[in-house]
Amino acid sequence: MKLVPTEISEILLICPDVHQDHRGFFLESFHARKYAGIGILAAFVQDNHSQSLRNTIRGLHAQRLKPQGKLLRVVKGEIFDVAVDIRPGSGTFARWVGVSLSASSFQQLYIPPGFAHGFAVLSDLAEIEYKCTEFYDPSDEITIRWNDPDLGIAWPITDPILSYKDSQAPTLQELLPQLSPSNF
Repeated sequence: MKLVPTEISEILLICPDVHQDHRGFFLESFHARKYAGIGILAAFVQDNHSQSLRNTIRGLHAQRLKPQGKLLRVVKGEIFDVAVDIRPGSGTFARWVGVSLSASSFQQLYIPPGFAHGFAVLSDLAEIEYKCTEFYDPSDEITIRWNDPDLGIAWPITDPILSYKDSQAPTLQELLPQLSPSNF
């Protein structure tokens, strides 16, 4: 397994060891001891599987009181994945990391608690599987506007397909009173 640095050190881009031959491939998508060795000590409690069409943007989503860490990988297609630091007082507050992930690259992204997450679908169809460190709680969820001008995320899509919730989301600045450093 190899780590590729990102602009925010807590966000880890992981290149797992993939064994391929004429039959197909094999990889360990998670191994607690090996991942602990690269700094992922999280206990994962929920796995999710998402499917989306080309030009869809999902996010930016987070939980305030029970923030989720996520370990994700694309199992079909390609996405542009984004994590935004929403930890008030952090040295990287309101900064973001964007990474292209595809099923063919086998790369994974670890996003620790305290980051909002979203992705844009670049292929006709994309499926993403991700592990979470906290259970999803809809009453605790916050959504940040995908095109928040203060964040300046360089999305590769200009006219995305959005859910109603995502299309009506406030900016990070508007959500700031709801965020507390002690939650992250």
